[in-house]
Amino acid sequence: MKTHHYIISFDPKDAVENGLTMERAQALGLQFCKDNFPGHPAIVCTHPDGHNHSGNIHVHIVIGSIRTREVERKPYMQKPRDWLEGMKHSSTAQTMRHLRVAVMEMCQDAKLYQIDLLSSKKRVSEAEYWARRRGQQKLDLANAALTAAGQPPQQKKFETAKETLRKQISDVLDTAMSFEDFSDRLLQQYGITVKESRGRLSYLPAGRTKFIRAHSIGDKFDKAAVLATLQANAEREPKAQFKQDTIGKLIDIQSKMTEGKGIGYKRWLTKHNLKVMAQTVKLLQEKNLTDEDALNQRIAELETKYHDALAVVKDLEGRMKTNKELRYHVAAYASTKTIAQQLKTAKRPAAFEEQHRAELTAYRAAAAYFKANDLTKLPSPKKLEAEYAQLASEKAKFYEQYKEAKEELLKLKTAKQNVASFFREEEQTQQER
Repeated sequence: MKTHHYIISFDPKDAVENGLTMERAQALGLQFCKDNFPGHPAIVCTHPDGHNHSGNIHVHIVIGSIRTREVERKPYMQKPRDWLEGMKHSSTAQTMRHLRVAVMEMCQDAKLYQIDLLSSKKRVSEAEYWARRRGQQKLDLANAALTAAGQPPQQKKFETAKETLRKQISDVLDTAMSFEDFSDRLLQQYGITVKESRGRLSYLPAGRTKFIRAHSIGDKFDKAAVLATLQANAEREPKAQFKQDTIGKLIDIQSKMTEGKGIGYKRWLTKHNLKVMAQTVKLLQEKNLTDEDALNQRIAELETKYHDALAVVKDLEGRMKTNKELRYHVAAYASTKTIAQQLKTAKRPAAFEEQHRAELTAYRAAAAYFKANDLTKLPSPKKLEAEYAQLASEKAKFYEQYKEAKEELLKLKTAKQNVASFFREEEQTQQER
């Protein structure tokens, strides 16, 4: 007998926070089966936990494929086979959408947690789910062997190829400003080729020969969602974007080609390097540092400024930390001093100590801190707060100097490296000729 198997899995928190019991889940499952699979013989059973041991109550609904009687036609039923007697159950897209909506409405009516079953930023198929479980089991066994041999595991969580692809695409998508930028950076950073066909996107990771459709990895990666994200990135406030004088690094084309990259990748690298050198020349001209000696002198000045500012910031941070600790112990001492004095006159010291253990512990910790730091006269809390505010103000000023020096230093060092790489590549090209 052919059957169809459906599972309604509830949130683990429903049992604790919303009073979901196995009996209640069974009743919900029976009603769901009655409403959505009329005319089909069915078995409904409820389990307290799944094979992933997450503690989620879930209901199994197994229905016979053949409908034993004609039923009332529902809006989601498209063809006579969906309601006539003797016809097979058909899991069409319309039917599945109806069932998802029905589950969401059931959870809402029962005041249970629910998720959006109509869309998925991260779509995991059953095949991928089981592949991930098998991979994790193998990885756990391998890690157990490494641990037994006294070696630390290098990887603790198994990732499927699709999960890795999702992370790589998301990494680029979060900052890309246009579709050209998106596709170029995917290829540059991860070797992923993206193509559009009939209004849909597909991705080809390095090492594969067959494209993976965006639909199979999640709605977040299809054309409409990608374009919407790119547009949102482009419309961000200017402060969230790179400054105009930010420059990239030249990429060694010859070393990349020895790795087996294709001619298309070489063309992209050539275009990238031309853009980088244009940015480099513009930066050096704007700062009047086209002379090598002047550039080296400016880099040395910035390094000194950078290290000096950093040292001041570190010193101020240490003083702020000390101030914060002292303020804490002064406040604790003031609030618990009376309790400590009462202990001296208590009729039952042991009972009093137990009753006020937390306060006395704080008092003694404060007293020990004062003794360790040779403090015989405690400063007032207001004076400490004013001192902390002054230190924070000074830190902000020197941190800004440190940050500015660091940013300019990194740009100029990158520019210097780009110029050296450019002339080295030119020299190699001339020697080859």
